[in-house]
Formats: sequence, C-alpha cells, structure tokens
Amino acid sequence: MRKVSGEFLRNNLFRALRQLQSTSSISHANNPNHGSFIQSITASVPPSLLRSYSTEIQPLVSTDLLKIMEQKLLAIERRNACLENLLNQPEASPADYSRANKELRKLRDSMELINGLRAIQKEIDGLKSLMAECHEDKDMVHMATEELRLAMEEEKRLQNMLLKSLLPKDDADERDCILEVRAGTGGEEASLFAVDIFKMYERYSQKKGWKFEVVDVTESDLRGYKEASAAVSGFGVYGKLKFESGIHRVQRVPLTEKSGRVHTSAVSVAILPQADEVDVQLRNEDLRIDTYRSGGSGGQHANTTNSAVRVTHIPTGMTVSIQDERSQHMNKAKALKVLCAKLYEMERSRIQVTRSKLRSEQIGSGDRSERIRTYNFPQGRVTDHRVGITHHAINDVMQGENLEIFIDALLLQQEMDAIASFSSTQ
Repeated sequence: MRKVSGEFLRNNLFRALRQLQSTSSISHANNPNHGSFIQSITASVPPSLLRSYSTEIQPLVSTDLLKIMEQKLLAIERRNACLENLLNQPEASPADYSRANKELRKLRDSMELINGLRAIQKEIDGLKSLMAECHEDKDMVHMATEELRLAMEEEKRLQNMLLKSLLPKDDADERDCILEVRAGTGGEEASLFAVDIFKMYERYSQKKGWKFEVVDVTESDLRGYKEASAAVSGFGVYGKLKFESGIHRVQRVPLTEKSGRVHTSAVSVAILPQADEVDVQLRNEDLRIDTYRSGGSGGQHANTTNSAVRVTHIPTGMTVSIQDERSQHMNKAKALKVLCAKLYEMERSRIQVTRSKLRSEQIGSGDRSERIRTYNFPQGRVTDHRVGITHHAINDVMQGENLEIFIDALLLQQEMDAIASFSSTQ
C-alpha cells in the first residue's frame, strides 16, 4: 500500500474545512508566507464549529488514511490477544503478569471502541446481504436502507473516535500548570501590560471554573508587574493553555505618554505543567534554602521578619524566590512547587528535542522569544500570528471573554497537523 503524504492530507483537509466559513467577528489576517494551512483555509471560523469539528473527521480523511488506521487497529487487537493469552499461562512470572495487566488497562478503552466498530461493521454486512436477497420486496428494502444509514453513521462515529484516540498525545495535557508573566521590552508600559495579561488569564480561569492562585508578584514603580506567577488548577488546564507561551506584543498609547504617540511593548508568557512528586525527586542535599526580609508592600510584619524564601537547585543552578506570603513555610511550599514545575519542563524539553516528530506536531516552537500575538488597542483588534486569526473586540479578550477563539483555533491546528502527519509513522 502506498504511503499518504502529509501534504496530500493537508490538501484534503483544506477542501473540507472551507465549509466552516461564516460571518463571525473573526477575520483572516492575510499572510501568504505563513506556514499554517488553517490560515489559508477560511476567513472566518465560529468558535462552536472549532470544537465540534472532531465529530466531522470522517469526511475530511481519505480512504488511504482509513486503511492506515485499520492496520493500527489490527495491531492493537493482536497485542490485546497476546496479553490475554499471557495472563492465562501458569508459568508467567509475577512481574510479567503485572506488566501485562498494566498494558491491558491502557488498551481497554481502545478495545471497547474496536469491538463496537467490529459489531457495527458486521451489522452493515448483514444488512447489505439482506438487501441483495430481498431486492424485490420494496418494504423490506426501504426498512433495511434506513437501518443501513443509521449503522453507517454509527460506523463513522466510532471510526472518528478511534482515529482521534490514535493521534499522538501529550501526557501533560491533563495536568495543572504554573503561569508566569514577565515584562519585556517597553519599560513601565510593558510592566503595566503584564498586569493586564495576568488579569486576563485570571478572569479566563474564573470563567472556566479553574482555581487561580497567585504565587508571587514583583511590582514596578508604577505598580505594574515586572514578574508575576500563578498556579492554575482544573481539568485539562495545561492542555488548554500550553500554546499561550511566547511573546505577547501590545500597541497602544501608554499612560505615561504625553503626546499621544502609540508605543509597542511586549511581555513574555510561560505555561509550565505542574509536576507530581513521582515526576521530580528533590533531594535535600541538592537544595540550598535562604531566607530574607520581604521587600515592597506588606506592612511592618513583611519587612521585619525573614519570611521571604529563595530556593536554589544546586545541580542546575535554578533559583526560585517567593515573598508573597507572610509565612515562611507557605513561601517555601510555593517555591518548591514552582521549582518542581520548572525542572519537570526542563526534562520534558530535553526529551522532546530528541524527538523530531513531536517537534513537528507543535504549534510554533513555544519559545519565549517567538512573537505569538499582537494586541492593537487603537484599532481594537487582537491577532494571533500562528493561525492568522484576528478578533475585533479587544476589550472582551482582555476581560477573559473570547480568548477561547484563539485557544480553540490552536488546538484545532494541532489535531489537524497530527492527522496530516499520521501516516508518517508507517
């Protein structure tokens, strides 16, 4: 069987996704040099369709891709049978038995879908045979035709679910995350915009029902944020926010500008998956913990007690300082949480560098030096440069509204790119 190129599938997706055009407030930022195939697909994609596209995979993919998927399903079925056979062998060692059980649990959901698909395919074959045998009985043919239509719809649904389940996954998607915002170029204006961005994610988290806990804030002279971090907790938080990492650029008239001239400033955003204790082992001998008096606001207590904590990870030289809480114990706990997240992300990055396939599936590099989004206040628009989408309601975005437009578009591109590269592993 010939392999299907990623370009072939991208073209296939291109034709189908044109159906998603609408009159939404999202407009297309035309950039012919941009690598995103979604940018060239549609001038407007409603948010409701962005998330419902997963149920429409079947019309988007070719017969060749379904054949590739069928090969993977057969491999899963053979592996499942092999493991079940191993469990029935009395000579199997406890270690082999444990490993087989663990792998079977991972295959369980896929096997349920596969068994459902096999059953419906058997039903389809039966209905086709019935129609061939009773072709002169119009009532019977009519009834069988309707049953066949419903059965084929169910087959497509199961195939869609199986295809999605076979796409590469990021194990960290279900984790909580650490949000870090830092003022970049632009002086005090960058610090003031860092406040706006930080508050934007706080409002968005509240609307999603997530827990948003401020970890640490370092203020500028005008009470902007030089640096700010928060722990965001909830179902699938990292998977939702991971593509927010990068440079966020703002174009507006700063409060400090007397002549009304528009300035361009920037802040960097980093989204780090929170680590479990089993992911990162912090040994006491690898840590140096220093305490000192807190600076800035906080009253007499903050300035006269050694409540601030600085934790240094000696092997890497990584340092985390927290002075947000009055309790030294609470500051230490927060610092260790942030340090674990940073070390976990460092290890994830190291592994991903060795996996070029995973790199190709990412939306941009995620590097903090990459400009990902521009917030233009005079024109009232927000543009995401990775997917070429512009939204003309900047105040809603800054209030945590409609941020989903960009997040869903990036998740859409991630999954479509994964489908397009699905055959590259064959």
